[in-house]
Amino acid sequence: MKTMPRSLLFIAFALATGNAGAQDAHAGHHQHDATPPADPHAAHRSTTPKADAADSHADHGMAAPAASHAEHVHDAHAGHAQPPAPVIPPHASHAMPEDDADAHAGHAMPNHAHDHAGRHAAATQTPREPVPALTTDDMAAAFPVLKPHSMEHASTFNSLVLFDHLEAWNNAHGSGQSWDAKGWFGGDVDRLWLRSEGRRSDDHLTGWSLDALYGHSVSPWWDVVAGLRHDGGDGPSLTRAAIGVQGLAPYKFEVTATAWLGGPRKVELAVEAEYSVLLSNRLILQPTLEAGIAADDDPRRGAGSGLGHAEAGLRLRYEITRRFAPYVGFVHERRFGRTATLHRDAGEGTRDSRWVAGVRFWF
Repeated sequence: MKTMPRSLLFIAFALATGNAGAQDAHAGHHQHDATPPADPHAAHRSTTPKADAADSHADHGMAAPAASHAEHVHDAHAGHAQPPAPVIPPHASHAMPEDDADAHAGHAMPNHAHDHAGRHAAATQTPREPVPALTTDDMAAAFPVLKPHSMEHASTFNSLVLFDHLEAWNNAHGSGQSWDAKGWFGGDVDRLWLRSEGRRSDDHLTGWSLDALYGHSVSPWWDVVAGLRHDGGDGPSLTRAAIGVQGLAPYKFEVTATAWLGGPRKVELAVEAEYSVLLSNRLILQPTLEAGIAADDDPRRGAGSGLGHAEAGLRLRYEITRRFAPYVGFVHERRFGRTATLHRDAGEGTRDSRWVAGVRFWF
């Protein structure tokens, strides 16, 4: 009877100490250099414990203690298990840093808080030498007041002479030659313009004209011209006043419109337009169109009132150089109204179509 209470006390003591060891089974995961806990079951320990059998994971190269799974299991047989060996952290072979607070020190991550604070301080820091405020003198020096037309044009003298058409033909109505030339001399704003055209047929000059005009630039693309025109040829000579405009219309159409005042026709208006189509860098197709309208008849020179004549041409040139280009083309000319009647009365045709060949050059 006296031994019975002692046995009960011994069992209770063993259970209490076993539960304490099971609760502290994971203490080794948090303390890297902790000493092994006290062994309350030292009296039940075998004198020669089988450590090799307990270390079932030794082949994995883990630096783990020779301990059994009993230190991680809470069961009723804790009192009969092998006592826990000294607890060594299971991740010791990973060379983790000793200080948990510096677990990521090996990654060398920057200190974002300090870097942000430094940038904020640099941004808000007042410059040592502030930029002075702009004054009226500074603004006047940066934006000076320019005189009117002070940089509009240069005062140099230039010139250009262009033979746009210098051609010949030979068809059923006979052979002939014709020319159409123009040139200017002066500056960018004020120029002297010379224009001439004419035709030679059956070995004599049938008609020609010469315009001497003063031109003034009214825009970057347009000039206003005014001067005199002189007509010669088979009929009596005729001198008239001339006024008109010439320039580059939208889509690069070169347009010339001239009105001649005086003489039997009183007022005559001529309009010419041409366009250059670049088929290649040197091969250029040039269509042309011109028409004339007179206010009154001029029988001596074969011109009638109304729409007198119209001419359309298509020329293909090859620029051997920019200054010299031979060409071939086709020209169709037709007379209308009173002008056609006057030519029929004189035994001449009212239509004329011809193939032409010539050169275009300028200097």
